[in-house]
Amino acid sequence: PISIDTFHHSVAEKVLEAGADWVNDISGGRHDPEIFKVIADKGCPYVLTHSRGNSKTMDSLAKYSNVVKDVKNELYNQIDLAFSKGIKSDQIIIDPGIGFAKNVDQNLTLLRNLEEFVSMDYPVLIGASRKRFIGSVINESDPTKRIFGTAAVASRCVIAGVDFLRVHDIKEIFQVVKMTKSII
Repeated sequence: PISIDTFHHSVAEKVLEAGADWVNDISGGRHDPEIFKVIADKGCPYVLTHSRGNSKTMDSLAKYSNVVKDVKNELYNQIDLAFSKGIKSDQIIIDPGIGFAKNVDQNLTLLRNLEEFVSMDYPVLIGASRKRFIGSVINESDPTKRIFGTAAVASRCVIAGVDFLRVHDIKEIFQVVKMTKSII
């Protein structure tokens, strides 16, 4: 499947007409609510990602009373909004938004509690590959050298029952996934 990253309804409409299969919206419909109508009309899978703010403001919005509960509640709110615009349950894939308006500790807490998102009964996608929080944990500033940190996250995702991983290093992470599946 071809997934397009956009939060603009006009872009989503054009790429779906051109043959894309999915839309991955890092705003979860917050930046352009018209995207819900396009997704509903096209009937395609929709990755609804938790985030707050935008690339300039999200770090200042990483304030949660309980990051797992708050992210789940905010995802449910956006899912309800998507339903109200005609999107069907089987179109939704949730992404708790690792790295989007979360600090290092909050990202790690989400990863420790992935089963909470799996239990929401929607397919779960995690896109943590090479992210800054991995670099912070393993003390590696070069994103291309974060493959072993990414591999650890991928293994955790497999153990938790996550459905989809977005990665840069496909061959290597495929091997991690295959090995992890063989021992759980």
